[in-house]
Amino acid sequence: MTTLIRTEAPAATAVADTRRGGGAALLAALLGFAVITIDVSAVNIALPGIQESLHTGMTGLQWVADAYTLMFAGLMLSAGALGDRTGARRAYAWGTALFTVASLACALAPGLGALVAARVVQGGAAAVLMPASLALIRQAYEEPVRRARAVALWTVGGSVSMAAGPVLGGVLTEHVGWRAVFFLNLPVGAAILALLTKVARSPRRAAPLDLPGQITAVLALAGLTFAVIEGGHGGWSSAPVLGALALAVVSGAGFYVAERRQRAPMVPLGMLRQRTVSVSLVVGFALNLGFYGVVFLLGLYLQQLRGMSATAAGLMFVPMAVIITATNLVSPRAAERMGRRRVVVTGTLVLALAMFALLPLAEGTPLWLVLLLLVPTGMGGAFAVPAVTAMLMDSVPGERVGTASGMLNALRQTGGALSVALFGALVAEGSAGFSVGGMRVGLVVAGVVLCATAGVAGVLLPRGRQRATAGS
Repeated sequence: MTTLIRTEAPAATAVADTRRGGGAALLAALLGFAVITIDVSAVNIALPGIQESLHTGMTGLQWVADAYTLMFAGLMLSAGALGDRTGARRAYAWGTALFTVASLACALAPGLGALVAARVVQGGAAAVLMPASLALIRQAYEEPVRRARAVALWTVGGSVSMAAGPVLGGVLTEHVGWRAVFFLNLPVGAAILALLTKVARSPRRAAPLDLPGQITAVLALAGLTFAVIEGGHGGWSSAPVLGALALAVVSGAGFYVAERRQRAPMVPLGMLRQRTVSVSLVVGFALNLGFYGVVFLLGLYLQQLRGMSATAAGLMFVPMAVIITATNLVSPRAAERMGRRRVVVTGTLVLALAMFALLPLAEGTPLWLVLLLLVPTGMGGAFAVPAVTAMLMDSVPGERVGTASGMLNALRQTGGALSVALFGALVAEGSAGFSVGGMRVGLVVAGVVLCATAGVAGVLLPRGRQRATAGS
């Protein structure tokens, strides 16, 4: 039997991409990815300014950070299906508009409660933006090579934003005020919405929404995060903490039952029985637990304990961000030569080493040594994430790639949320509101978790030199 394959000349493909608004779609996707990336890192640097302005303690700062991450993680699982139902362009426009309005609410927040509530909305909007941005690129660029280049630009844009976020957050917080960090999102949101008017309409698909699964997932994650944050400050036997733990357990059980009964569950339980899938998710969780815990800690360490300005503290993160970008580019080639399993294990162990390497940090540690100790922190996760992502994508059928990607991103964000809850509770006491001893306990816990994860990955992930794909 002969199969006919329709081909297009590069020039014709380029014209088609232009008609679909390829350039506008790519720029809009880049700006959206940049703004949600900058928001996380910039707000981390702005936390001491928020603490002083709103007269809150460490618990309040943890909620400012985790309210965003919690909703980002919880809604990531079904955000892709929402984009399919409404169309990528419409979902991206709605997500952008909601993120912009929520940013305005953050900037104008009169108190901690209003700020945290607005951060919850921001996180939900970011969960819609992330998958919709890639869907826009997929829609605008049909030719695989051009699409791959567009995705590569999107990835690099995220890395550059990661480097720019702490610096912008520091400069704005120090010279204008922490509210300027959120005001910055307003013109970017307006620019994205203007660009979307030049992008072709997106097709819709009757993708099912798993509301029982989504609700129970958010409740379980919220209960667990609340328990870790409040338990570290008010005691694990207090009624609110016990109630939150009970909510997490009951909601987790409800999530399991809902996913078993749903015809189209957002987390197919059968996928979790695949060894490569389950181990990849654990690795993603552990990597973010370590990395985002360190980022959260260092922003407070540099400003609260060392007395550095917000701008100077932000600049301290730039070398690490550059290392992350460079290592992301090296990782796929290393995976082709060494095999993905070795790259994943090596990257995880390097990040574990970074946790232990930071243990000597104290108030008088030379700044050059702090920068040097951050090198393995930047290298570890950046080396492992592209390989573990590619391994996960190759282990599931093509129609499940979006689901698997959503699960990985959700687990990574969950790791970040719990690391802020854990590390924040440990460092809350001590002179200047920062406990060096608590920081060291957190680093040891994260290092042990990463070592155990590396061991599991080394034993259970498939061997061989699979072909790698670029990631971030």
